[in-house]
Amino acid sequence: MVLLWQRAEEPFAGAWVLPGGLLADGERLGAAASRHLAAKVNIPEIAHLEQLETRSDPGRDPRGRVLATAYLALVPPEARPLLPADTTWHPVDRLPPTAFDHGSIIGSARNRLRAKLSYTNIGFALAPESFTISQLRDTYAAALGHPVSATNLQRILTRRGVIEPTSDVSRPASTGGRPASVYRFAARELVVTNPFAAFRPRAVG
Repeated sequence: MVLLWQRAEEPFAGAWVLPGGLLADGERLGAAASRHLAAKVNIPEIAHLEQLETRSDPGRDPRGRVLATAYLALVPPEARPLLPADTTWHPVDRLPPTAFDHGSIIGSARNRLRAKLSYTNIGFALAPESFTISQLRDTYAAALGHPVSATNLQRILTRRGVIEPTSDVSRPASTGGRPASVYRFAARELVVTNPFAAFRPRAVG
């Protein structure tokens, strides 16, 4: 899901855009990104923030030449930001009409996240503090865009030291069965775990 707000003015009135705004005099890019997020939506916590790319196409804004630096911000699942009426979450693979080049920027962010899920522990920013492997599997599958084997995911992430078991178990489901082991991420800041790894869809046939 990506957080977008709907423009009320031209150009592109009624289209959806990423939260953002102008850089103030003497302001750093990261500080500006945080300031505009705080001004437009009340997000209590950002689990991970990194610079994504700079767009410099002279025609990206019909009002004149504007350079834009985009950031990838990941919000933990337990966060419940207070959103104004013109702002809402949208599925990344079913975007509404977007303004400027923001649809392309969202695609770049999705690709960056998918790549980093393979060679870093960035899943910590998408998962709760503790989870079962099935829950983590669903999170990875949603982000990667293809089915993920829970067994393979557990084996790979445990071998790399990305996740570790806790002493807890989940509550049994109403249908019965054994309680599932509960895990957590070993670190909750970005760590490169295998620079040459990649999660790929399983071959069919």
